[in-house]
Amino acid sequence: MRRLARLGDIVFYLGVYAYCVWAHRPGVQYIAGMALATAGYALWFTARAQLGAAFSLKPEARTLVTSGLYSKFRHPIYLFSTIGLTGLCIAMRWYIFGSVYLVAISVVQSRRAKAERAVLEAAFGDQYREYRERTWF
Repeated sequence: MRRLARLGDIVFYLGVYAYCVWAHRPGVQYIAGMALATAGYALWFTARAQLGAAFSLKPEARTLVTSGLYSKFRHPIYLFSTIGLTGLCIAMRWYIFGSVYLVAISVVQSRRAKAERAVLEAAFGDQYREYRERTWF
């Protein structure tokens, strides 16, 4: 199931990215948006790789990942996937979709982060609380 979810994410994000490359809209806004998207997706893929076997669809406490991007951010997958898609919205001038997306994904990701926090705090206690104090989102 984890492989299918991981593959689904990759196919979705790369598909949207490929469409934006194919439907190129010349100009500085396109270049800036695609640069932001490229950076966001590169960091998102890195975070997914660093999470490794700890990845799950539902909050689980298999292990506390605190290295790599996770040494600075508690939820780099949420953060960088949002940055990536925001960059694509800027590049393609999808202002309405981008605005709706940002609001919706912010609500969803905040709820997921809260659920993950509860599970990890219950499993790892003080170790997780110390980790939370030294990381951002």
